[in-house]
Amino acid sequence: MKSWSDTLVLPRPLRDARLSSLPLTEGPEPCGADRERESFERGRREGERALGEQLLRQRTELLDLQNGVFAALRQSLPQVARECEATLVELALEVAQKLVAGLPISVEMVEAAVHEGIARLADTGVITVHLHPEDHALLQQVNSPLLLEEAGGERMRFNGSPEISRGGCLVETGFGSVDTRRETKLGLLRGSLLN
Repeated sequence: MKSWSDTLVLPRPLRDARLSSLPLTEGPEPCGADRERESFERGRREGERALGEQLLRQRTELLDLQNGVFAALRQSLPQVARECEATLVELALEVAQKLVAGLPISVEMVEAAVHEGIARLADTGVITVHLHPEDHALLQQVNSPLLLEEAGGERMRFNGSPEISRGGCLVETGFGSVDTRRETKLGLLRGSLLN
């Protein structure tokens, strides 16, 4: 290659010569290997750009999915907590019922149930106390003070009734009744805890 300081010798004189506005190319036109390399580089850049766009779309979709999962969890957690609470209350009530059902019936227990029923009633006239027949026999066997005439006189009567469960009683007057059976108490407890 000649340097610019060398003199150019032309075979004929130049006519109508002007400066061109086209950029000067350095060297000859690219050959096949150079074109192939440029095409490869252009393809690589386009592939990288397309892959970058695809990764960006996938990341956005993943973030949307993640936000959806978190929103669903935020909405479902209070419901799960309520269901767990209700299940725990039911479990506690079942355990209490089994414990109470396993307690032996004693005179003190029957007397306490009768006292509880009578205490809820004011002086309302004649009171009828319905007990399970075995509980009534138990009170008679130990000569419970509840059965003595001095305790209630003519205004309190005891009646053995198989509809009444062991350990509880149903106290009736002309104005209403008080139910101190275990199942009734557990039902009231269940209703108050679950509502």
